Amino acid sequence: MCSSSYFATTPKGIKTRGEIRTQYAHIIDMVPTVLDCLGIEPPMVIKGVTQSPIEGLSFVHTFEDANAPTRHHTQYFEMMGHRSLYHDGWRAVCPWPGPSFTESGNFFGEPLTADKLTELDAKGWELYHIEKDWAENYNVAADNRPKLIEMISTWYAEAGKYNVLPIDARGVMRFGDERPQIAVDRTRYTYYPGTQPIPANAAVKILNRSHSIVADVEIQAGDAEGVLLSQGDIEAGYLFYVKGGKLHWVHNYVNKAFYNVASSENIPEGRHKLGFEFEVTGKPDFTKGKGAPGKAKLFIDGRLVGQADVPVTTPLSLGLTGVTCGAAHGAPVIPDYQPPFEFTGKIYSVTVDVSGELVEDKEAQARMIMARQ
Repeated sequence: MCSSSYFATTPKGIKTRGEIRTQYAHIIDMVPTVLDCLGIEPPMVIKGVTQSPIEGLSFVHTFEDANAPTRHHTQYFEMMGHRSLYHDGWRAVCPWPGPSFTESGNFFGEPLTADKLTELDAKGWELYHIEKDWAENYNVAADNRPKLIEMISTWYAEAGKYNVLPIDARGVMRFGDERPQIAVDRTRYTYYPGTQPIPANAAVKILNRSHSIVADVEIQAGDAEGVLLSQGDIEAGYLFYVKGGKLHWVHNYVNKAFYNVASSENIPEGRHKLGFEFEVTGKPDFTKGKGAPGKAKLFIDGRLVGQADVPVTTPLSLGLTGVTCGAAHGAPVIPDYQPPFEFTGKIYSVTVDVSGELVEDKEAQARMIMARQ
């Protein structure tokens, strides 16, 4: 079981200070706890749409009473066939496809057949008394068979209650399933300064496709510098920025190489359109960890002022730091600046056009996501 710490405070304050609570809670308990603190009842209907019930439980009652019993007695877990159940100080777990891919001899996304599921339920479950063994060092399934059977039965009851069944152990295909999006897919994204980083799953996707960036800026007297648009961090990313009076773009290829281009002339004072274009010139080679090569070009008011060949780009992900406009948060993409490297001129907007064709490797993306679990 993976446990994470958190800190709690409320607008009116909690009388106790610096105390630790050990009652069982789950991430689904966070929303009802916040609502409880605010004295808000969750609406049953929003804009005519009936809302799904909130499944967690508030743990506000523990804030002032360290000995208050938990209200969250049972919690199921399931992820691509891997199953677990917590219930009153016990945890049962049934790893799939096994303790590890190497030990099991199976692959990510191995189908879970009805016969295999029956076999796992008969002899694949482990049992831990985490009230006494919180690190789950001792599998006590053999000595507590009745308790294990009870836990397995409870898992199925909870799974049926919360629409987990049928168990879906697919890997790559499951990641490829279409999911609801807040916004419709589009080919142009416009960003503004002073906003929080946009997470990668909601931000523009520029990898392995031709794209352009246009920043509408105003350069005041003196040398303006700083970030126009960035994504990523020290692990991988790109930076479109101004430094030393010139326009720059750099791509951090998985912290192994830096490919950059700088303008051949300074940016004059006044309002200008600063542009960047990346033209894909070849196919990515995902099996070798190489994204699409291309040609990088810089423009000032539509006039070409710099270009360079980029032999390879990052193939799959630009790290966990999202897209930011006017600054670069997190570990620096390149060692030539200190975060946040805020732009000292004025940014009106930065627009990214991604109408170029996108090439993806769904299997590699799935492996990457699983590695972060």
